[in-house]
Amino acid sequence: METEKIYTPPFKTQGIKTKLIPLIKKNACIDSSQLWIEPFMGSGVVGLNVAPKRAVFADLNPHIVNFYRKLKSRELNTSIVAEYLMEQGALLSERGEDHYYFIREKFNNECDPLDFLFLNRSCFNGMIRFNRKNEFNVPYGHKPQRFSKAYITKILNQVRHFEEMIRNNDWDFYCQSFEDTITLANEDSFIYCDPPYIGRHVDYFDSWDENQETKLHECLSSSQARFMLSTWKSNQYRSNPYVDTLWGSCYAATQEHYYFVGAREENRNAMTEALLTNYPMTGSENLMLSLQSTFEQLAISL
Repeated sequence: METEKIYTPPFKTQGIKTKLIPLIKKNACIDSSQLWIEPFMGSGVVGLNVAPKRAVFADLNPHIVNFYRKLKSRELNTSIVAEYLMEQGALLSERGEDHYYFIREKFNNECDPLDFLFLNRSCFNGMIRFNRKNEFNVPYGHKPQRFSKAYITKILNQVRHFEEMIRNNDWDFYCQSFEDTITLANEDSFIYCDPPYIGRHVDYFDSWDENQETKLHECLSSSQARFMLSTWKSNQYRSNPYVDTLWGSCYAATQEHYYFVGAREENRNAMTEALLTNYPMTGSENLMLSLQSTFEQLAISL
């Protein structure tokens, strides 16, 4: 059976949902007339693959938002990105880390979206991290030949596809809070949320804690829209308690995959991801009913 192509965006982000795209697409409840809303756009990988006709993408990271907004306004295009990467890639090859840190300082002063793309693709491990002054502070990735011709072509293909999707659909991009974004929804909207995973270390532009997780639950529960939330359910060490408590009235579909840290097999760590919705999904179970059944079985055994 031929595997459906999964498109990747031009930016690399921590926690990107590439591996979960098939499960998300299978269970996302949306048609061409509905408004797709993403309060946590991240790299934009989910919307890029779901390909809604109408969409609102939002995030607190202004730099990715700014890049996509400039693609939409035609201030940026694939040709401009190509010229920039070829020029800066040659300088990186010649000067190494000195040029990387020159671009990083320039970006922190000017916030040029092209500089942000360069940093994202040449920094350590593709991380996106900012200090308290909102300055990008990820160190150099120590790959002076990073921007080879083949690598630049790969990035340009990603930019070109995103550019085409923006041109052919009604997509808007905002830098704003998830609260403000969710208020745009009505009963004809579909909300997909991929917040930072609570209880796990992440290098996101914004932090995330119990208060924000609770506020997100309140906003989604009070909206009239159908929603889907990505989160983690468990790993070999512990479980996410909020799945069965705060989100206990939701339906859940799960998928296990592996994170690789280092080259040794013992560093191959499995984690169960969960999609939580306020509507039944294929093969999903209602968490509240599942918990009730578990309690009933315990009572019988006692």
